[in-house]
Amino acid sequence: MCGRLALTTPPDAVRSFFDYVDQPNFPPRYNIAPTQPLAIVRQTLDGTRRFHLVRWGLMPPWVKDPASFTLLINARAETASQKPSFRNAMRHHRCLVPASGFYEWRRTPEGKQPFWIRPAKGDVMGFAGLWETWSDPDGGDIDTGAILTIQSNRMMSAIHHRMPVILKREDFGTWLDVANVDRREAEKLLQPVEDDFLVATPVSNRVNKVVNDDADVQREISPEEMSVPLKKVAKPSAAEKSQEDKNQLDLF
Repeated sequence: MCGRLALTTPPDAVRSFFDYVDQPNFPPRYNIAPTQPLAIVRQTLDGTRRFHLVRWGLMPPWVKDPASFTLLINARAETASQKPSFRNAMRHHRCLVPASGFYEWRRTPEGKQPFWIRPAKGDVMGFAGLWETWSDPDGGDIDTGAILTIQSNRMMSAIHHRMPVILKREDFGTWLDVANVDRREAEKLLQPVEDDFLVATPVSNRVNKVVNDDADVQREISPEEMSVPLKKVAKPSAAEKSQEDKNQLDLF
């Protein structure tokens, strides 16, 4: 699962890495949470890459009552194309989500320890994402998005059993080209990243609160400061597992 991320890389460096034409001047965000603005990169039919902001939490166009619809912040890469909530987006609305890193919580019998997870080399990466536009009855439109997740690689499995799909830069064009690349071909890119691509460091529980959106939430803490011991790992409970599934899949 991916429920928190950060984008602190300078705007010019993000623009260069993803090669979009826009020049947004966005501030650093250290603790981006669901329902907040999420940066995405999508491609027009003529091949131009554009920067957009969407609400994190995908809402399919056919939803009538947003208040009663499950917040879809993630989509399982293995089944997204089979689910009504994501089927159209997998064919027509694929995107990239720029991120400097993300946070994940390691379960232990004593509680959860947060980790800041980032590329071992470089300072930005692209998650595979999906977007949709939802229109309310009064005619207003809202762009929404979700991040695709996959079974964790060996490095991430010590922290959590799911991780974001991280695409190689050379595969950006294939993923974004919905005009010429069908969803079956695009799905081949949805694989766990190499075991040595990411590094993880324990951080304090300050990241648990969305209002804490500053560089200190990424500060590495010592073993003595950790809220739970590293050596004990707990499997998610049935209730926690169910909640993760609700955040990734619809019920239809």
